[in-house]
Amino acid sequence: MSSQFFAPTPAPFTPKNSRLHRATVELLGKAEIQINGASPWDMQLKSAGVPERAFSQGNLGLGEAYMDGAWDAEELDEFFARLLSTRLTDQIQPLRLLGHALSAKLLNRQDIKRAKQVGEVHYDLGNDFYAAMLDSRMTYTCGYWESATTLEQAQVAKLDMVCRKLQLKPGMRVLDIGCGWGSFMAYAAENYGVECVGVSISKEQVAWAQQRYAHLPLEFRLQDYRELNEPFDAIASIGMFEHVGRKNYRAYMQVAHQCLPKNGLFLLHTIGKNLRKSAPDPWIDKYIFPNGDLPSVGQIGDAVDNLFVVEDLHNFGADYDKTLMAWFRNFDAAWPLFADELGERFYRMWRYYLLSCAGAFRARDIQLWQWLLSKDGVPNGYHRELI
Repeated sequence: MSSQFFAPTPAPFTPKNSRLHRATVELLGKAEIQINGASPWDMQLKSAGVPERAFSQGNLGLGEAYMDGAWDAEELDEFFARLLSTRLTDQIQPLRLLGHALSAKLLNRQDIKRAKQVGEVHYDLGNDFYAAMLDSRMTYTCGYWESATTLEQAQVAKLDMVCRKLQLKPGMRVLDIGCGWGSFMAYAAENYGVECVGVSISKEQVAWAQQRYAHLPLEFRLQDYRELNEPFDAIASIGMFEHVGRKNYRAYMQVAHQCLPKNGLFLLHTIGKNLRKSAPDPWIDKYIFPNGDLPSVGQIGDAVDNLFVVEDLHNFGADYDKTLMAWFRNFDAAWPLFADELGERFYRMWRYYLLSCAGAFRARDIQLWQWLLSKDGVPNGYHRELI
């Protein structure tokens, strides 16, 4: 995906024919990517050291080299889609990142104190910034594009699908764990007549939602999910579980279990990975979502063991590709409003974030799941209507 800020000029740097350069050419060749080639997904090298940084630090080195302007690609999303489709990058495990992998495995990087970091670093960037990138409801999760042609339509379709899956009825009291800017809560209140309580660790999100939706029966709390212990008729958690962390999956499910009545439903909407034994992406962890940790199907299965019946599992991860591309187009078009304040390095960082993630979903390297859970099983079974 080209942008107004990408200048596809001839690359001024010709790399030396080193061992690492040859390994890079071989790896990219299997993805039909060339160095300094003519295709829009080809890697354009601008300075030395990119292969060395990539092989020694994985995506952390590759991403930082991109932020530094050491390489570029006109269609960065397609570069990553092709590269990740080979699955060859899974074999690159730099020793310099061993400490990062061990900390994710051994430490609780998402305890109550550390969990607040992602709110401060990412979600509190500024409501004006996110308003320029997202839909009118500020929905910062994957849209549902089955019948949608615009971002607005895709987000409405997703919000309505969640309400229907939860079988919401007027008068119900609903919990939203990780409520963001309140898009689900407001939609559910306006269209299904429910009351909602939402918790978030972002001061900016809570303040914005409290002001915008003061006229609706909604309560927004600046609160960690682990502090919840009260009854609700149904629970939704849309795009928050990625911040919970493997050390806390079971505790998270226990909180949801104790807040849900015997006949209630719980919808969990989360990005997920294909491998159980893997470390969080080091570049995403450092620059975008501190202490993030994508779960696998097996890890979620372990967490719900003997707590919930899995009534339905719906994967529409390919729709996140379309959502991220729509966000990037909005971000790119609005960038002149923020360029002086945030700077070119921030632009390259967010371009890398949005487009590399779009490529990862396109390659089916990561997924988007909606799990529908009940405590004891829905009598006669749960039947998801045709969406």
